Amino acid sequence: MKKQTPVDKLVYGSVFGESEDERREARAAIRRKAKDAGIYAASIHQFYLAYGRGEVGGFTVPACNIRALAYDTARIVFRLMIQESMGAVIFEIARGEQTYTDQTADEYAVSILAAAIAEGWKGPVFIQADHTQFSAKKYQATPDVALEDLRKVIKSAVDAGFYNIDIDASTLVDLTKASLDEQQKTNYEMTAVLTRFIREIEPAGVTVSIGGEIGHIGGKNSTVGEFRAFMDGYAKKTEGLVGMSKVSVQTGTSHGGKVLPDGTIAKASVDFSVLKEIGAVARRDYGIGGPVQHGASTLSGDMFYRFPEAETLEIHFATGFQNTVYEHLPPPLRDEMYAWVMAHCSAERKPEWNDDQFLYKLRKKAIGPFKKQLWMLSDEAKQPIIAALTREFTSMFAQLKIKGTRGLIEKYSQSP
Repeated sequence: MKKQTPVDKLVYGSVFGESEDERREARAAIRRKAKDAGIYAASIHQFYLAYGRGEVGGFTVPACNIRALAYDTARIVFRLMIQESMGAVIFEIARGEQTYTDQTADEYAVSILAAAIAEGWKGPVFIQADHTQFSAKKYQATPDVALEDLRKVIKSAVDAGFYNIDIDASTLVDLTKASLDEQQKTNYEMTAVLTRFIREIEPAGVTVSIGGEIGHIGGKNSTVGEFRAFMDGYAKKTEGLVGMSKVSVQTGTSHGGKVLPDGTIAKASVDFSVLKEIGAVARRDYGIGGPVQHGASTLSGDMFYRFPEAETLEIHFATGFQNTVYEHLPPPLRDEMYAWVMAHCSAERKPEWNDDQFLYKLRKKAIGPFKKQLWMLSDEAKQPIIAALTREFTSMFAQLKIKGTRGLIEKYSQSP
């Protein structure tokens, strides 16, 4: 095993320190080192507005959810960013992912900053809270409690350096209502309430980039009419505030993909016209960057080039990276993780799933319980994972055409 660097030791201590004080001190030390090295958590808000004005474009920004091996994986990304002068990359994690991967917002942010230090990056780092999502069931039962819960989630994220927040109230859309405004009303009202909260707590000198969502991923495809209803209602509720920079739409994908009985993933069909049409309206009539595509990592790897062609602002990847890790794990560890899923996740199993489908859908839940074993894999055991992830990121970034965006990002990014 190669000798650990001071940063390697610090980031390990920030995650696995024996006490909360030890972990807190290690995280503070990493943040100091990042600042001294010219590395800073930043908002992509101004860059996205510039995209909306046509001052930048021709690419799609990847937002990468790193569930396992956060430090090692982020190092791969920064290495490629330096090699290809790329800056338009977001590191993100969703609220649910934080739970099952056992990564707090603070821990995740520090792991990303430590990776930037280790690879010699300088400049802005975009860290994003993905799917800050309402539970429709909880909201219907106790709306005030559900809202206060999300305020706490957002506050902890902003405090950790997540200066990019995706609000997801699309779960509150009611398609049984007669008009588009009525369907989107609770969505845009709650998005507006949380926008106001974010503007109250964001640090001086930073306009946190906020995203909304009009179509729940895995549901019906979004329309221009729905987008207008959402944006018009939101504008009335946020008058006098700086609003969103982007909106997520549904185009036909689903999170994690649809797993077939043989364990393979069904081919998804993306309606690129949704992205193209809504994007044009978003930029022309509302002055924001445009649409965001979720659930993309399980799409065919040779189709990502179509997203810049459709002028998609941002695209989210998660499950694909997780799949790559599992595919290249040492078999004994993978078998142990699968056995854990079988023993602990049976209550979430759907009757129609066979074992392959069950393991594919629920193996993400083993990442947290096995976080330390994954982290402590030998360099030899990690090498196939790192090599495969490097190929995956290289192809993805090339198709999304983000090479050479570093200078543009530094021009438009904001930090405290």
